Amino acid sequence: MRFLLDSTAGVGRFATDAAGGFGRFGAFAARAGRSLSDTGTWLRLLVEQMTRIGVDSIPIGVFIAVFTGMVLALQASYTFTGAVPLYFVGALVQKTMIMELGPVLVGLALAGRIGANIAAELGTMRVTEQIDALETLAYNPYAYLVVPRVIAGTLMFPVVVAFADATGIIAGWITALNLLDMTSTEFIKGLRLFFEPFDVRFSMLKASSFGFAVTAIGCYFGFHTRGGAEGVGRATTSAVVISSMVILVLDAFWAAALL
Repeated sequence: MRFLLDSTAGVGRFATDAAGGFGRFGAFAARAGRSLSDTGTWLRLLVEQMTRIGVDSIPIGVFIAVFTGMVLALQASYTFTGAVPLYFVGALVQKTMIMELGPVLVGLALAGRIGANIAAELGTMRVTEQIDALETLAYNPYAYLVVPRVIAGTLMFPVVVAFADATGIIAGWITALNLLDMTSTEFIKGLRLFFEPFDVRFSMLKASSFGFAVTAIGCYFGFHTRGGAEGVGRATTSAVVISSMVILVLDAFWAAALL
């Protein structure tokens, strides 16, 4: 009986904390949304954030994509041996890389790089009262710190994913030529066989939603950091974990909604 009561109380506390978290995030998002009108503050910071979030992340996306494309080609060849024409390797690499593994793997990697960086940076600013100083100087901290990061993430995640998709397919093609005894004609036949322009639009839509989620969650946890250096660590960890979970939820949502 005691165990049942404790379990029920724990579920109740979790539900209450979750509802409170959604409410705080909603209020945070509303304030950030109202700050969009302050273009004079956030617009001049946008290019710098696009460079930090997007351009500087391309090497990570390309590195992930190279080995993902190689593994996809090798596993496809192993699976199709003796049952399916080998040119289907190209179709599998293209479909899987563009529609699933490219956006999701890059999104998860950037949740660690970008989400953690934003949460740590803003969290440090919060505990050292730099955000309070911005308010004292009549700056809108949401327009100065949140809006340019969220817009940059929404715009630049698709760019990183596009590079990753292309690199993964090229890596799969090179692997097929050198390790699977395939010709370029066979691999390209597989690429073209099931390609649809919708696949690219689907990949970019998912990447954009992942970028919005990662940057918004990182900003939220950074803004609500408490407790000095230990609090910054907790905020950073929470930002990465929650961002990764939201990416997987969004991945399932877009698949159910659009496929």
